[in-house]
Amino acid sequence: MQSRHFQKVLVAAAAGTLCSCAVGPDYVPRQAAQLGVPDDWSVSASPAPSDLTRWWRHFDDPVLTGLVQQAVAANPDLEQAVARLRQAREALVVSRASLFPTLGLSGGYNRTETLKGGGTTLTLPDGTVSTVGGGGSNSYSLGLDAGYQVDLFGGNRRSVQASRADLEAAGFDYASMLVSIESEVARNYVLARAYQAQLANAKASLAIQDDNLEIAGYRVMAGLVSSMDGEQARSSRAQAAANIPQIEQQYNAAVSRIGVLTGQAPGAVKPLMETPQPIPQGPEQIGTGIPADILRRRPDVRAAERTLAGASARIGVAKAQLFPALTISGSLDTNARTFSGLFDTITGGLFAGISQSLFAGGSYAAQVRSSRAAADGAFAAYKSTVLGALEDVENAVVALHAAEAREKQFTIALDAANNSAIYARSQYRTGLTDFTTLNTQESALVSARDGLVQARSDRATALIALFDALGGGWDPDTDYSAATLPSATGRETSRETGQD
Repeated sequence: MQSRHFQKVLVAAAAGTLCSCAVGPDYVPRQAAQLGVPDDWSVSASPAPSDLTRWWRHFDDPVLTGLVQQAVAANPDLEQAVARLRQAREALVVSRASLFPTLGLSGGYNRTETLKGGGTTLTLPDGTVSTVGGGGSNSYSLGLDAGYQVDLFGGNRRSVQASRADLEAAGFDYASMLVSIESEVARNYVLARAYQAQLANAKASLAIQDDNLEIAGYRVMAGLVSSMDGEQARSSRAQAAANIPQIEQQYNAAVSRIGVLTGQAPGAVKPLMETPQPIPQGPEQIGTGIPADILRRRPDVRAAERTLAGASARIGVAKAQLFPALTISGSLDTNARTFSGLFDTITGGLFAGISQSLFAGGSYAAQVRSSRAAADGAFAAYKSTVLGALEDVENAVVALHAAEAREKQFTIALDAANNSAIYARSQYRTGLTDFTTLNTQESALVSARDGLVQARSDRATALIALFDALGGGWDPDTDYSAATLPSATGRETSRETGQD
């Protein structure tokens, strides 16, 4: 009967918890206008959104696609993000445990032996004296303890809400890291291809300077020009040669970075990148959608929003400490001298207690104020992240347009500079112009070549930045907090037992 009564009390307490109030503010997602999101972009952008999930495929470069996929599978920074996500999952399990009763089982066995004396002396009717007792004895015990803190004011439920928001934020943090790694691989790949093109230009320029030095030497020996032409040609040749080691160093840095990003040694991808390839150009146009789309597309924005939700829930956690706490505990115990008689007698106890802090030096109220300040800070961080995301998009759009305009002009400049250099070289061979004019025209040709390479590189980099700014590289409809993800140990991490 006692056991049944105890169960009824626990059920009633649980029902009371469900009906009880939860102190603290109920979180309400902010609207776009509250975050300073405009209705439209301030720069020229296409309103129709593009498919951004696997944006690198738009560059139609199999090597780039393979490198991005390798980075997604093996990047060490992503492994760290997975580990943090696993920690957040377990923290939610711990928080949910506070909503349920705790049960404890104990058992014991005791054996006592009389070492000396302790017996009882008896004289039998026939005069015989006998000693009885004084031997060993056994005792057995079992106990079942239960405890439950009734969540009258919702502190535990607010804690679960905060932990759930932290888990969701960790999932979006993982997606943010994923997006960042993908774009960094692509940027370094574009840089590597641009350095290959610049290196080819530098070697071509060096070959021209070698030719000019030879021509100038012949003309000096023939007495057609002064030795100044020879020295100018020698200086120009040395400057052209000096550019090559610097470009090679920059190329090596970009390729080494790709190796590390893909979870390999710095030189692992050098054989793959050894054959020069054109700079990937990507699509002609990207649809940016409307500014409000950023609130859903960008994982860092969604992580900031979940952080705000968690901070709001923690106000309720702190506020619940200002109110009384109701605790119910009970126990069932039995003990016997023989194991077979262990359940002959069972005793039970039930206890309910209410505690209320009367004076704590203002610490509980200070915790409430601190939680509110943390929530205010989280909102400011959320708004800052949103505005920064809008800034990223507009800057990338402008950079893309600028690179496209520069590419057109450098194409014209390269054609003109190439023609001028051909004329100047022909005239210098026949003595119709001096070496200074030839050197000036060929310097303009080198500058136009490098400018066109840089403009194409800038255009590809701006495309990558725009894909990144728009939140490309992940699926906004995937719940990364619950998805199965690879871990560094080769295991897969997913929702653990005990979660809904």
